[in-house]
Amino acid sequence: MSEQEAQQPAMPVFNIEKIYVKDLSVEVPNAPGIFLEREAPQIDIQLNSQSAPVEEGVYQTLLTINVTAKVQDKTAFMVELQQAGIFRAENIPAEAMEPMLAVGCPNILFPYAREAISDAVLRAGFPPMLLQPVNFEALYLQQKQAQAGQAPH
Repeated sequence: MSEQEAQQPAMPVFNIEKIYVKDLSVEVPNAPGIFLEREAPQIDIQLNSQSAPVEEGVYQTLLTINVTAKVQDKTAFMVELQQAGIFRAENIPAEAMEPMLAVGCPNILFPYAREAISDAVLRAGFPPMLLQPVNFEALYLQQKQAQAGQAPH
């Protein structure tokens, strides 16, 4: 290796190592009666994302989505999904690492989660449900602002 090559910083590396469903649960607690309801269900969606190191330069991001559909006061179905990804991130500047894990990785996982939830709802006997796109950058910025507001003065 020449002296010039030794002085150059290593190139940033970002790879998807694996995308997988870590946990998936579907419940239809009021079957079979709920299938006779004609009213459209009210949908509640809860979404969370977190990342943690697995080993040096390797991180797992977990996108957790809970969907609950209710017709009046009866639960039609509940889907709980943990869509996970293992990502290799090396030579990434420290200031870019947190946004990459909080925004970039969930953006990669979301289409897989969307498909898994739609498939689970369909297999539970309901019409397919497509989650609307999520702006993970806006969620990240809201979270950062909330943390800044809670910081002791």
